[in-house]
Amino acid sequence: MEDNTTASPAANVVETKEGAISVASAFAGFQQAVQDRDHKFLTKAVEEAYKGVEGGDGGPFGAVVVRNDEVVVSCHNMVLRNTDPTAHAEVTAIREACRKLSQIDLSDCEIYASCEPCPMCFGAIHLSRVKRLVYGAKAEAAIAIGFDDFIADALRGTSIYQKAHLEIKKADGSGAVIAEQVFEKTKAKFPLY
Repeated sequence: MEDNTTASPAANVVETKEGAISVASAFAGFQQAVQDRDHKFLTKAVEEAYKGVEGGDGGPFGAVVVRNDEVVVSCHNMVLRNTDPTAHAEVTAIREACRKLSQIDLSDCEIYASCEPCPMCFGAIHLSRVKRLVYGAKAEAAIAIGFDDFIADALRGTSIYQKAHLEIKKADGSGAVIAEQVFEKTKAKFPLY
């Protein structure tokens, strides 16, 4: 098979059977297509944020799970509606996507979040193995109106906005031993991990 493709490094041009194309313009076109696609799904996440606030469901956060350029689920924060402090938009979207797809591995999916995920949501995104995260607003935008989910800072007592009123202690003695044994005794049931 003959390869009729030659590259001219000085001009960043690739010669093909069909003619010459600029590598830079082809890449720019690809970048624009990705940016347009991201904008479309991020807009859907922002619409969900407004929908959640208007419905009294929770804070102004939305998330969309996408697979193969199709929306799997579109969700918003449900903390107030569900009386559940873990019902953030991203966690809700991941839960619903897993149910809808009947799987816990979302490695063939992307998630679009209206705002930078808090540590809990990022943990859920990581554990679900989502392959790509795109978010809109920085966390500081949410913090500026009273949302403070910087859990690590709160637990360390270094947060400007929020201090944890929680005592944290690792068990010792037989409590620690029996809690650690559960992993050894059940590991054969989890070959996935």
